[in-house]
Amino acid sequence: MKVKAQAALLLVVLVALYSFEVPKGWYKAGSNPDQYEIGIDKGAGMDGTNAATIRSEGTRVRGFGTLVQNLKPGDFAGKRLRMSGYIRTADVAGWGGFWLRIDGAKAGDPYVFDNMSNRKIKGTTDWKLCEIIVDVPKKATNIAYGALLSGGGQLWFDNLTFEIVDESVPATIPYPKENAPQNQPTNLSFED
Repeated sequence: MKVKAQAALLLVVLVALYSFEVPKGWYKAGSNPDQYEIGIDKGAGMDGTNAATIRSEGTRVRGFGTLVQNLKPGDFAGKRLRMSGYIRTADVAGWGGFWLRIDGAKAGDPYVFDNMSNRKIKGTTDWKLCEIIVDVPKKATNIAYGALLSGGGQLWFDNLTFEIVDESVPATIPYPKENAPQNQPTNLSFED
């Protein structure tokens, strides 16, 4: 009986040592977050400090896991926003990257969404600067962002920053700007 109790205690200790704590102000999500360990990896950051991580529990994982934070648009509304940070990966079989979504009044109907699907990070990589640059509509209600991992492997991210940039910095996912409504129908024969 004593051996079983010691084995159970050892298992609890091992799980605690290899589990990640979700950082304050963030939460786990995704299409299959239970297939991922998500949280803080102490000492794994660029300069030996902490980094956030997403690690699959196996090599054949379906869906994705993400670490998420929400932000009120505030001073970013009506501006071009750059979110940047560093990502490192190990044995990523699917893909990973940052993501950023700008929400409007209706939930599930985003104005803008970039998840780096056109610039996927795969395999094993060293720390790499990644950016998402989007226009935040004036009517935005929420900015949701984070990092994601789809499939097997591990992704770390660190040193996120947000800044307003001017329009000389190209958007990573260009969206056409809405024109102001006109008083009369215009150019209906398309000759101008």
